[in-house]
Amino acid sequence: MPDTSSTLSVSPLPPLTGQAEQLIRLGVHERAGMSADALRAFAAGADGADGGALLAVHPDRVPVSALAPLLRHEGRPGFVVVDMPDVDRFAPCAVELPDAPLYLVTGLDRGDRMANWSPEEALPALTAAERTPLLLGEGVHWLLQQPEVLQRNRCFMTIGSRLRKANGALDARTPAIWISNGTGRDGRERRDAPKVGWCWWGNRHTWLGFASATGRRV
Repeated sequence: MPDTSSTLSVSPLPPLTGQAEQLIRLGVHERAGMSADALRAFAAGADGADGGALLAVHPDRVPVSALAPLLRHEGRPGFVVVDMPDVDRFAPCAVELPDAPLYLVTGLDRGDRMANWSPEEALPALTAAERTPLLLGEGVHWLLQQPEVLQRNRCFMTIGSRLRKANGALDARTPAIWISNGTGRDGRERRDAPKVGWCWWGNRHTWLGFASATGRRV
């Protein structure tokens, strides 16, 4: 199998009950139209059985555009690039999600060793390694719990989310999360802010790995 792993070394994810409290503190449950008690109950029921899992809200319940501003890096809030006004139309592609408002993502990996690969090259390698690419929303959820995962020159793509055009073809843009340099249309005030953007399906970038998971379950 190809080596798709990461050189990332950070503290383990908080327990699911702690992750639930973080989402409640940020108001994610309100954006998703659910009660804090429902979020706490789900986390309490799964906690202990899934060490290292990420608690995620189904993308149908809360859009990325509502989550991105909650991200933080160097004290700067996250944002979506201006030329991605359709960010919420990027949906799961070749990734099966549980039919539930809350679910767990297991075996997270930032995929540093795939930096300077194109999405076109990365997807079959992840599949061969029995991994699936993260959705954009899952990548945001990961950073809400562990902001330190986003590091300059060590950021990641989330190619599990794709936009299907009216003719059925996939849009060539593929979403990613990295750190703004405060140039161009980002604006100097956004330097060091977490940035939700996109790259072309066939292009390579030295600072972008490919985040992936081993599974998803309720």
